[in-house]
Amino acid sequence: MKKRVVITGMGAITPIGHNVKETWGNLLKGTNGVGFISRFDASALPVKIAAEVKNYNPEDHFDHKEVKKLDLYTQFAMIAAREAIADSGLAEGNYDPNRAGVITGAGIGGILTFEEECNKCITQGPRRISPFFIPKMIGNIAAAHVSIEHNLKGINFNVMSACASANHALGTALRSIQYGDADLIVCGGTEAAVTPLAVGGFTAMRALSTRNDSPETASRPFDAQRDGFVMSEGSVFLVLEELEHAKKRGAKIYAELAGYGASGDAYHITAPAENGEGSSRAMQAALADAGMKPEDIDYINAHGTSTPLNDKGETQSIKNTFGDYAYKVKINSTKSMVGHMLGAAAAVEAMVCVKSIMNGIIHPTMNLVNPDPDCDLDYTPNVPVEKAVSATLSNSLGFGGHNSAIIIKKYI
Repeated sequence: MKKRVVITGMGAITPIGHNVKETWGNLLKGTNGVGFISRFDASALPVKIAAEVKNYNPEDHFDHKEVKKLDLYTQFAMIAAREAIADSGLAEGNYDPNRAGVITGAGIGGILTFEEECNKCITQGPRRISPFFIPKMIGNIAAAHVSIEHNLKGINFNVMSACASANHALGTALRSIQYGDADLIVCGGTEAAVTPLAVGGFTAMRALSTRNDSPETASRPFDAQRDGFVMSEGSVFLVLEELEHAKKRGAKIYAELAGYGASGDAYHITAPAENGEGSSRAMQAALADAGMKPEDIDYINAHGTSTPLNDKGETQSIKNTFGDYAYKVKINSTKSMVGHMLGAAAAVEAMVCVKSIMNGIIHPTMNLVNPDPDCDLDYTPNVPVEKAVSATLSNSLGFGGHNSAIIIKKYI
């Protein structure tokens, strides 16, 4: 029999909070994290807005020498992982480091370092490239730093599947624990791609909202006037743990990670498969893995990017999977407030699912003012809703046709 896997710790740093409590509280308030880009001069770009982590000073968390060796995406990962591990009560002696791992999700990795060193190479020559360039930039290095800092010697790697990365990381961690390869895995997503090259690149492909005159209303999933997603950054980590291991050390248990499904569209590099059939297969696989029926799900955290194609396609995929029940299940989009955290998006959304189960409340989808006729489900518009939540499903879909779904349910 597959082992049961529970969630025993959570940590976060997002555009609306420097920890889980702040982030969750601001989601319930409808606080928006989008504003004008401050990290670089965006005046030459058609897109001048993003959801940045506010009031962030790296030296509040790392000494000056460490900061020079850590890309921003790694800094965010280490901060969120520290909170998650502390929250879980993990300490020397109550777990085996050789059976404790780290799996991260990052869709882009250290692009800030890449840009800085590339500019240096062009303007000053290749001999001026920093010796820290490669170990700051590579996509797996955040996982490495988390494992080194906390002496986690088990499974250790990064999953990179664009905006589905963190869900794939969580699903891979789930499987690893279920089949006995680890007792616990510190798992999540991290991203820090609000940079000239990344914002410019997404702008060039016309993926981003250009609602510069009203940043707070730019991310508007399922609204008829949506015009693209909003770039974001940050990190969220969860501690996943085998049930008996968690019980033996007296850990508090927040919820159970019960199912995981993944699929590929095999269709297009950026557009979702027609009629949302690819993401439907991921959701169906997650339900089958959890041994659940569509009617068992109380709430869906949608990928909900605020792009014309995604929101329409995801709506259809939910209808494909849930049938008539699609009109009864509660749905929302966390991206309406925190923007799109790319490889970390699924991690913050998993945290939201856990908090919804714990608190019996579903945060709103903000800026949903003029519903798209093709998006006609219950997206919890603009105000939170109190509702007992026993089981949740969270979708994450990535460019290239990477689809993923996880099911988190109340621990009984």
